[in-house]
Amino acid sequence: MKIKAAILREMGRERPYSKSMPLTIEEVELDKPQRREVLVKIKAAGLCHSDLSVINGDRPRPLPMALGHEAAGIIIEKGEEVNDFEVGDHVVFSFLPSCGHCIYCQTGRVALCEKGAKANGAGTLLGGAIRLHQENDKIYHHLGVSGFADHVVASIDSLVKIDKAYPFEIAALFGCAVMTGVGAVMNTAQLKLGESVMVVGLGGVGLAAILGAKAAGAKKVLAADISKYKLDVAKELGATEVFDSSKEGIVKEVKDYTKENGVDASVEFAGAMPALDFAFHVTKRGGRTITGALPAPDKKFVLDPLLLVGDEKTLKGCYLGSCVPLRDIPAYLELYKEGKLPVEQLITHRLKLEDINEGFDRLASGEAIRQVILFD
Repeated sequence: MKIKAAILREMGRERPYSKSMPLTIEEVELDKPQRREVLVKIKAAGLCHSDLSVINGDRPRPLPMALGHEAAGIIIEKGEEVNDFEVGDHVVFSFLPSCGHCIYCQTGRVALCEKGAKANGAGTLLGGAIRLHQENDKIYHHLGVSGFADHVVASIDSLVKIDKAYPFEIAALFGCAVMTGVGAVMNTAQLKLGESVMVVGLGGVGLAAILGAKAAGAKKVLAADISKYKLDVAKELGATEVFDSSKEGIVKEVKDYTKENGVDASVEFAGAMPALDFAFHVTKRGGRTITGALPAPDKKFVLDPLLLVGDEKTLKGCYLGSCVPLRDIPAYLELYKEGKLPVEQLITHRLKLEDINEGFDRLASGEAIRQVILFD
């Protein structure tokens, strides 16, 4: 079938994207779903820094590629051997498909699925297929989703069925921003009731982490960024106190504020080495520093091993929020329904697919938190 999709053909174009137009809305051919695949009509898709990092060249991917990885929609056709989904089901995409068979999937660490990571790096669906074409040229899939399109074919191992009561623009956020931010706090940092946490980097993921920390019962939820706008948003979402991490002497200021020489846990999503350094140094002795950011491949973090050992700190990476999507996405949606994760407050813009380049201008400049493309 013929569909419309946002295609990236060249990385690293200069901003503003509204003029350089890195993403073009094109008509492409979408194959029918095959074994363990379904056809999904996309209803909503969020703009994320992980998409932006492909556009600007920080995260190289095979091109041309149909971008988008945070999305929700309705199944309208099934391929063979699809038993757990039906036509009409509402679904959220997970940006890392899980094969269910590798050692990581079998031990509950699906964020490390070897087959899923290989497929994502190659720009294919989980089984190695490419279902997007333009004449004789293949169009690669972004993280098994390619959600900036009106329809997609996806592996069922990239999908989570959800209750039909949830609005699509809300449900889409749970496929990346909420899963990553809330998961980093609850799964990776394993924040305990009454502990303190610092969230560094206040994009959609970081602000979702603030909501997650509050839901987890944190005693103090601190937030840091270099953007006054984002610090103000963090306060509106319930941060106990906010800090400009670029200020001179800010580490001491944070430690003095906590009255415990730092926080129990820090979670960092800025993707900048000064931000990670700040997060590590405001974590108190015996505390945990978690990074869920994806900086450019050439960036390196310098760590003092004496401090790591002497203070018995933990520095740990976090991908996919260390989540099991089939378990955690429904659980986090239930918290949303109960009013404990008011993620609707993260949405600053709603736009059409044709406005996507302007949307990434806003994301790159820090003018937006979460922008959602609506397809109706």
